[in-house]
Amino acid sequence: METAGYVWLIGGTSESAQLAVALSARQVPYVVSVTTEAARKLYPKTAQLWVGKLTPQTLPSFITQWNIRCILDASHPFATEISVQAMSVAEVRSLAYLRYERAAIADENSVTPADVPAIVSAASIEALLASDILRRQRVLFTVGYRPLAKFSPLRAESQLFARVLPSVNAISGAVAAGFTASEIMAMRPPVSAELEAALCRHWRITRIVAKASGLPSGEATKRKVAAQLGITLVLLQRPQLTYPQQTNSIAKAVEFCLKTLMVY
Repeated sequence: METAGYVWLIGGTSESAQLAVALSARQVPYVVSVTTEAARKLYPKTAQLWVGKLTPQTLPSFITQWNIRCILDASHPFATEISVQAMSVAEVRSLAYLRYERAAIADENSVTPADVPAIVSAASIEALLASDILRRQRVLFTVGYRPLAKFSPLRAESQLFARVLPSVNAISGAVAAGFTASEIMAMRPPVSAELEAALCRHWRITRIVAKASGLPSGEATKRKVAAQLGITLVLLQRPQLTYPQQTNSIAKAVEFCLKTLMVY
């Protein structure tokens, strides 16, 4: 096998794990970047992994160290920081770049008993806070711990709850954002519809705030639970980036890498 370099697979999602398996099957040389050690178990044991957060300062040395010639960006739809960095370095160094973007879930025209749309879209957290949709409600946030502090102004009128990952950073971040122990539930996805519904019943939730991250993120489960319990689901829409090339086909992504590296 001859190769002109490595593929940098930006990981951290279930799709990136599937792409790693597909690349391995075709003997495409690649290195996966993930931010935590816990993500290592998602990938084939033979996969080359780089663990840590890449920054504009460390990215150039990473590109050189691994002789990167192709970037396959399978990061989370809301992880725009690494995507912006990857596109920038691809342009500067004339590297091939392909964004693998999971498909969005189509909305359904259903309504709650109170004639409030069962699914409400919000372009941003700021737009959501400017509306009245979360006022005087019991709100469950499933958006990760980082944005939680932005919702603090709602506490004057609403009861807030958060479901976060069972990690020290996530729990301490929720506490720092003003959530008490009785307002936090730490769970590792996937969370079943039954468990999600039980949590909503226990806290008497009337609004769920989630990211429109697509099927693998559990969005479909939240839609099912919201419809079942008559809860309005508020979906924060994906940040809009303009990618040079984009696909949601694993086969096309692998072929792109093969063609770029000219692996035989």
